[in-house]
Amino acid sequence: MTNIRPLDLDSVDQLGPRARTCVYWQTDGRGDEPTAAVGDPEFEKEAWISRVSLEWGVCGQHATFEQRPAGAAVYAPPAMVPRAECFPTSPVGSDAILLAGLTEEQGAPAGLGTALLAEVVADLRSRGVKAIEAFGVTSGDPGPIKSRDGCGSDSCVPAATFLIEHGFTVVAEHETHPRLRLDIDSDHLWKADVERALDQLFAEHGFATRRVGELSGATALGRPPD
Repeated sequence: MTNIRPLDLDSVDQLGPRARTCVYWQTDGRGDEPTAAVGDPEFEKEAWISRVSLEWGVCGQHATFEQRPAGAAVYAPPAMVPRAECFPTSPVGSDAILLAGLTEEQGAPAGLGTALLAEVVADLRSRGVKAIEAFGVTSGDPGPIKSRDGCGSDSCVPAATFLIEHGFTVVAEHETHPRLRLDIDSDHLWKADVERALDQLFAEHGFATRRVGELSGATALGRPPD
């Protein structure tokens, strides 16, 4: 069974090793060589979550599968995400929250990315957020945009195809790192047929039942990501 809960300081230790040590979004991209000193990545990640949680509120969702860490999604206002200014398609829209990391651990179940995104959208919509933006990756080669901790942007930046399948549209074209947007206050994103499709997906993959009335922003589910 897969369970997804909000990420806060009390649950940081429940993150899997990939999400716990990746500080790609929490660094500013200077000194990007893998050998560059980054300090203790777990400490940096915890410090960032602490600051954003205190100043803004819940900034992530984390998943467990059969009581083991399975993945996490992190999001925040772009001004709180140092990496946000480093992409060729920056800046993020002033009315949007940035999806700053979508990570799956080894052995994560199929469809986990969809489930995490559903919870992100539900949380932000309940808080009155109008839109989510994300930098997608179109290639397995992150090129010059890589992390000081050596993870590489392709490991925590969602694939552009995944975002498009889930209702995002490209608002800034780029060969490898387009910027995409999902407007989550539009009525057409919350139709009953979308809810039924999501419920079917959750049932097929053993996800915990969503709370009544919580819908994902997905307008086209496609197949669950690998």
